[in-house]
Amino acid sequence: MSVNTKIVDDLVANKVEFVTTVPCKQLAGVIDEIDACDKIYHIPANKEDEGMGLCAGAFMGGKRPAIIMQNTAIGVTINTLVTLTQYYRMPLPMLISYRGELGEPVACQVEMAVHTKALLSQLNIPTYHFHQEEDADELDAILKYTFMCNKPVAILTDASFWKGY
Repeated sequence: MSVNTKIVDDLVANKVEFVTTVPCKQLAGVIDEIDACDKIYHIPANKEDEGMGLCAGAFMGGKRPAIIMQNTAIGVTINTLVTLTQYYRMPLPMLISYRGELGEPVACQVEMAVHTKALLSQLNIPTYHFHQEEDADELDAILKYTFMCNKPVAILTDASFWKGY
C-alpha cells in the first residue's frame, strides 16, 4: 500500500469527511488520492487560512475536517489557529509538508522551516514529524488524539518522507 493510500485510509477510518488542501508538489499524490476518495468531500483552497475557515465551517456543520498544506504559510494561519480553531476547541489534523530542510531547492522555503516548529510550540499545538514512510503508522493514533481532545495537531512531513523534492 502506498503512503498516500495509507493516509487516506486512516482519515476515512477516523471519520474525516471533509478535507481542504492547498497545492504543494510534495503533497500532490495524497491530494490526488483524497480527490478520488468518494468518502471525503474535498475542497481545494487558495490559502491556508482560508482552508482553516472552511474546516471550521465543516466542523460547525457536524463534519470531521482536516487540512493538507505547506509549512511556509504557518505564519499567515496563526490568527486563525488561535482565535478560531483553538478558541472554539476545534479538532484539526494538519498534514503539513515541511519544506526548507537540507536539500531544499527553493531558497525562500528555508526561512519558514527555521521558524515552523517554534511557532507551533509557542501555540501549544502538538507536533509530530514524519521522516520515513513507516512514521505514517502513527497517523491513526494522532487522529484519534485530535478528535478526542478537540485540539489541532500538526503532522510535519519532510522531503525524505515523500521521497525527495
